[in-house]
Amino acid sequence: MTAVDFLPFVDRLAQISGEAIMPFFRAAFAMEDKSGGGVFDPVTEADRAAEAAMRRLIKESFPNHGVIGEEFGAWGEMSEYVWVLDPIDGTKSFISGLPLWGTLIGLLHQGSPCYGLMHQPFTREKFYGDGAEAHWSGRGARHGENATRRLLTRACAGLDRATLMTTSPKLIPEALRPRYEALEAKTRLVRYGGDCYAYCMLAAGHVDLVVEAGLNAYDIVALIPIVRGAGGVVTTWDGGDPSKGGAIVAAGDRRTHEQALEVLNADL
Repeated sequence: MTAVDFLPFVDRLAQISGEAIMPFFRAAFAMEDKSGGGVFDPVTEADRAAEAAMRRLIKESFPNHGVIGEEFGAWGEMSEYVWVLDPIDGTKSFISGLPLWGTLIGLLHQGSPCYGLMHQPFTREKFYGDGAEAHWSGRGARHGENATRRLLTRACAGLDRATLMTTSPKLIPEALRPRYEALEAKTRLVRYGGDCYAYCMLAAGHVDLVVEAGLNAYDIVALIPIVRGAGGVVTTWDGGDPSKGGAIVAAGDRRTHEQALEVLNADL
């Protein structure tokens, strides 16, 4: 099977996760702090309900596939196909009533990301890609009809012309923060917040750089085929494989990516 063969199934995962999440959005619900006294890291009933629903469907439909999820851990992670799930990426925005969150559904084939989807059920948008192409689907501007368009990153010749996004500089470990700050100082515009939405806006050609650190696999696997399918580049800060998470830099233009790596790896 190829990634294309799984597309109807990915849409079903998006549908059932959205149905599990939406009754909680902008409503009263239970919430816990997973940080153990560190940086506030909330988890909600919606996170757990959505991931549980997706896991059940995967196990019923593809019992030989593995799953890695934020809320319930990993099983079968050495399988040929492994689903990587983040039911609500951007939980802090979710609990604040802001629509800058999404459900991430990624698929690994023999350890490499082969397909990814970001679903935002409140705005009814989907961003998806297979590493070769990426697309957006949602409501069109006219009469609210369904629309689809291809995603393409925009050209950006240098950092001095770049719009940079990160969820929050405070989430970057202190040891790495001076490198991030040196990069931020060289860019034209900086915006905070966004989580998975930042990568999708990069793929759509509205943002030039996304730089983060301390990510897990479930935070990034689904986004890699979207960014690459739109013509962008995504690596770790040292230029390595981003699929395991860690310190991540994504760029819409290879020139900007190369310049970002130079700054992030320079001696300070």
